[in-house]
Amino acid sequence: MMRRLVLAALLVSTSPALADTLVDNVDGMTLDAKGGIQRFTGLLIGDDGRIEQVYHRGDKRPAKVDYLIDGKNRVLMPGLIDAHAHIMGIGFGALTLDLSETRSLAEALAKIGAYAAAHPDRPWVIGRGWNQELWGLRDEAGRGRFPTAAELDAVVGDRPVWMERVDGHAGWANSRALALAGVTAQTKAPAGGEIERLAASGKEPGKPAGVLVDTATALVDQAVPPPRPEDQDLALAKAQELLLARGVTAAADMGTSIEDWQTFRRAGDAGALRLRIMSYASGVGAMVLIGGPGPTPWLYEDRLRLNGVKLYADGALGSRGAALKTPYADSPKSLGLRITGDIQLRNMMSRAALDHFQVAVHAIGDGANAAVFDAIDLLALTYTGDRRWRIEHAQIVDPADLPRFGKNGVIASMQPVHQTSDRLMAEARLGPNRLAGAYAWKSIAAIGGKLAFGSDAPVELPDPWAGLAAATTRQGPDGQPYGGWQAQERITREAALAAYTSDAAYAGFAEGRFGRLIKGERADFIFVDRDPMLASANELRATKVLQTWIGGQLVYDAAKASAP
Repeated sequence: MMRRLVLAALLVSTSPALADTLVDNVDGMTLDAKGGIQRFTGLLIGDDGRIEQVYHRGDKRPAKVDYLIDGKNRVLMPGLIDAHAHIMGIGFGALTLDLSETRSLAEALAKIGAYAAAHPDRPWVIGRGWNQELWGLRDEAGRGRFPTAAELDAVVGDRPVWMERVDGHAGWANSRALALAGVTAQTKAPAGGEIERLAASGKEPGKPAGVLVDTATALVDQAVPPPRPEDQDLALAKAQELLLARGVTAAADMGTSIEDWQTFRRAGDAGALRLRIMSYASGVGAMVLIGGPGPTPWLYEDRLRLNGVKLYADGALGSRGAALKTPYADSPKSLGLRITGDIQLRNMMSRAALDHFQVAVHAIGDGANAAVFDAIDLLALTYTGDRRWRIEHAQIVDPADLPRFGKNGVIASMQPVHQTSDRLMAEARLGPNRLAGAYAWKSIAAIGGKLAFGSDAPVELPDPWAGLAAATTRQGPDGQPYGGWQAQERITREAALAAYTSDAAYAGFAEGRFGRLIKGERADFIFVDRDPMLASANELRATKVLQTWIGGQLVYDAAKASAP
């Protein structure tokens, strides 16, 4: 006999995997096929976790269902998709030392010293999140500088210390870590990397100062003991907890290693993979190792797939590794770093495209973005069809190159909060006259480019609500600058929501599976405490996720969980 239950308090255990469920009496919204908002009041979910019917006010409901969920007229919307994140980095970042909130070198050193004292059993002191731009560090000439090994030595000298910069494109080591890694005055930086050095003495090269940039970070990374499988499992569990609590039901993992993939698979095999992961391998080697002859099928009821490969054209703006067409305004002799040169980049992209792997290339500076466009233009002549070439970040683009997003179906995978957090730094790096193509969301969309929004977490918090507010205002949480930085690049709320849902799904070849609340797609949705189409920017940032559902199953309930 069919059971009919009206649930006031919703628990994970109350909605079994195989049951027809009617979620009714909701203030529902989703994106329609044209990018507009479509309202509804109920969803019928089949026993396979897909939506069988969408109900509007006045529509007749089925007479009998297994479960009836009373939404109490709360706002229900699609689960949000983070189109660019580092899932294991989110987990490990939460489990190790976090320096992202520090606002001075002294504060950072105090936290490092306290952390080392609290964990005397750890052979390495590991952390991330530092940003010298927030610390106001200056050398004797008044120029911005990086922190040094000597400054770390003063608080931890008996054990190696290795701190990753907030953008993941530089690392800060103490002398013990440099010694264990074999980094000396004679060590040459690899192509696409730099070793910050102290002033040279006579003919001898300068000793390593403590900071290594981009590919040079591998010199120390290789000396750090790798995490154990159980550490990986714990980090994934933590990452899922943090993402689901913010209403993120799917994410593109940019830079999946074979160890990461095996972690995802272990969770899937054990029934513990709740988040949907669109994976992009960390380089061609990992791509072949994981996918073999091509992208994997969707696994675990559309919870995991290797889509393609993540490649690097340049570094980051904060560490002056972004490759520019003309020199940095605050470093006139530098054009940044090309991590991968033109020929090598094209060869890698070609190798991936040959077997129909999707190609996603990190490009931040205008020089790097132009190089990726050139490569796509050339390769698209051979590799036809629906390729969905992706440029990750696309932060600084020459205005003359912006129309190229409308060619060959290039997707701009961008992170709105980067604009608000990097604004002052970008002005310093480029000067006021080179910002017309910076974080140019509206211009890209206007010429037919597809936007997919994410966080780049753990570089930024995995917070789509802050991203939605930034995308629609070009302002940070302090409301500055008045009217929005480069206000002409603001986008509508509908466009921003699409970039975090339906368009983010499209960017990962997941349209028709999830991203919208329509018949046939997975029932991935969230209950929130306010209508994002009506809330102010500050209210958007303060949005509380009440519940997160994936495939018609409750996977997060704020009433039963601690704050993220």
